Amino acid sequence: MNNKIKAAVAGAVLASASVANAGITWDAGEWTVDMNGNVNAFAIFSSADNSSAATGSIASTQNAIDADKDSVSISTGLLPSWLGFTATTRQNDIDTSVTISFQPGAGGNAALQGGGNTENRQAFLTFGDKSWGSVKIGKDLGIFGSTAILNDMTLLGVGGTGGTVGNGAGALGTQQGGTTTTLGGIGTGYLYADWKGQIAYTTPNMNGLSATLGVTQPWNATGAAGVSDGSSGTTDAPAFEAQVSYSWTGDFAGKVWLGGFSQEVTGIGATNASEDATSVEVGVSTSIYNINLVAYGYSGEGVGTTGMLVHGFDDSGEARDSDGGYVQATYVIPMGTKLGVSYGVSKLDDTTADGANNVNIVKENNRLTVGAYHPLTKHLNLVAEYSHVESESHLSTQGTAEQDIMSVGAILFF
Repeated sequence: MNNKIKAAVAGAVLASASVANAGITWDAGEWTVDMNGNVNAFAIFSSADNSSAATGSIASTQNAIDADKDSVSISTGLLPSWLGFTATTRQNDIDTSVTISFQPGAGGNAALQGGGNTENRQAFLTFGDKSWGSVKIGKDLGIFGSTAILNDMTLLGVGGTGGTVGNGAGALGTQQGGTTTTLGGIGTGYLYADWKGQIAYTTPNMNGLSATLGVTQPWNATGAAGVSDGSSGTTDAPAFEAQVSYSWTGDFAGKVWLGGFSQEVTGIGATNASEDATSVEVGVSTSIYNINLVAYGYSGEGVGTTGMLVHGFDDSGEARDSDGGYVQATYVIPMGTKLGVSYGVSKLDDTTADGANNVNIVKENNRLTVGAYHPLTKHLNLVAEYSHVESESHLSTQGTAEQDIMSVGAILFF
């Protein structure tokens, strides 16, 4: 991915207030307004095998009646189509900004529904100064897991679909309020950072070293209807998230980061247990010449898999351990096309109670993606991807669900 596309992705996802990453800007009195975003759509062809998928499977089949089911859709990819507005000004030696964005989806397979859903993922303000840092208040991308998804090459494409690509809904549809995006590498290499209310402080850049500390909206511990796990957990305290990173430039440029998440969860399962959900992450991204390499890993207790606190506890309130990560390599050929390969895996351990009750919970989701991303112009990318996704249950009699996904489309940033 060239630097201009990197800036466009970061701007579309994080609605950066920096003029250097601006989209379309104009002055309005004391304010500078930046309108930015993207439009993308893909033809997605999916072939699924084994309809007896475990709860939490990413490789869910398209139709429980037909164990070998093909499907097709025209839908947005991992990054939703985006329209964001950021207004910035400097008053009393303080830089201030406000950001609001809208995400219309291209998916949908039912008449009289307008062909998709619309989301509002951002509404936040910031204030600060380069001498002492900045404060963010409002709804934006979470801290833990954010750098993992921003370095995922499938952010420009589709990656995993989470099963039902026909209506554009992934495995996190309930948690995200009817998402219209695919999953990319979510649940097959990293936990979803999600979009959440937060109060966060970011330090100034200290020769490449920076840190972000925040309190964020706590999530309920959730499971799935009809599955014996510790759903309906709630909390009376905020979640805590942090990330420390160091970046360097030059012929051999890169970034390393370390993050953490912690939240107390109460009222879990039949015993109304109280437990802490915690997780740590570490990652590195390096570039030399036209080659970029990424390695990332996480390990947690009670955080579940795919979405934060999804299937994190069993029915007795005991936390399930989980871990995963992904490795990725991309190379930009002389004609400008970026070729990439990515492999990711997310694992969820079962508990003694799970084994005793024969709970059909997912053991592992893994994904292999190969892709080609061609910048037709500095704003427009043509994309082609192939992904193979497998989901294995803890029940040895259940078998492994598999899904092959082909996608072709385009994404335009402004």
